[in-house]
Amino acid sequence: MSIIKFLDEFTSEDLLAKKSSRKDMFRTFGSLGKKAAAEAVPFGLATSSGNAFAQSSGNDAIASLQLALTLEYLEAEFYGKALDSGVLPSGGRAESVYMQISKHESAHVDFLKAGLGDNAVESPQFDFTAGGAFDPFNPNNDAAYAQLLALAQAFEDTGVRAYKGQATNLMGTQFMTPALQIHSVEARHASEIRRLRADVMDENLNENALGWITLNNRGPGMPEATQAVYNGEENLTQGGVNLVDATGFSAESVSQAFDEPVNTQTAQDIASLFIVS
Repeated sequence: MSIIKFLDEFTSEDLLAKKSSRKDMFRTFGSLGKKAAAEAVPFGLATSSGNAFAQSSGNDAIASLQLALTLEYLEAEFYGKALDSGVLPSGGRAESVYMQISKHESAHVDFLKAGLGDNAVESPQFDFTAGGAFDPFNPNNDAAYAQLLALAQAFEDTGVRAYKGQATNLMGTQFMTPALQIHSVEARHASEIRRLRADVMDENLNENALGWITLNNRGPGMPEATQAVYNGEENLTQGGVNLVDATGFSAESVSQAFDEPVNTQTAQDIASLFIVS
């Protein structure tokens, strides 16, 4: 099975329509994740050269994919370290969710490296403590579990907005469709992490439990340093039309209906908080 077939199955309306609960969805999520990890053939690019793609795509597309690869390196290493840390409750829902997301992020790394060929960047060295602000992998830290969940939410929300922000640079290339498919998978990661945080915090009525961002609220318990991830999400205008004025819906509802892109600089600034070199 190619990754593109895996993503097509995971994001298809038919699949989602069959899911009667989050438990059912993540059972399927896990099954597909195993297939993707075991058979990580790039999205229809197995017979083409990564260098040839890079030469035909232009510098903007290459830079976009290099940014995406850096973010995927960050997420893949984060989830791997989280699973090895002993912080996640063994056998619990959080461990299961992190395991499946970890497989997806590793598959994304493999795909982007294959597509970029010689243009693939090496993984930076990451510091998930952000210079000592966090201690997420320490099982003796009472706040470690909450920090693991908060960092996961910030990383996933950044990924969703960053992929959308790079879409214009990928238009006209063969990476446009798979990049948007990855964007869709990252959005599902973000939603599940947000709900997981709500369950753990026992605050099921707050905006975290909704699975999406409201205005530019980072959500309860999220460190102030993550605010850059959410700035701009309060946008109410789409296609030059203020949708609150046009529809009468609340600002909260309108903001929840759209993911707002972040530009390259913002995505790099967020990632740089956790990059040593």
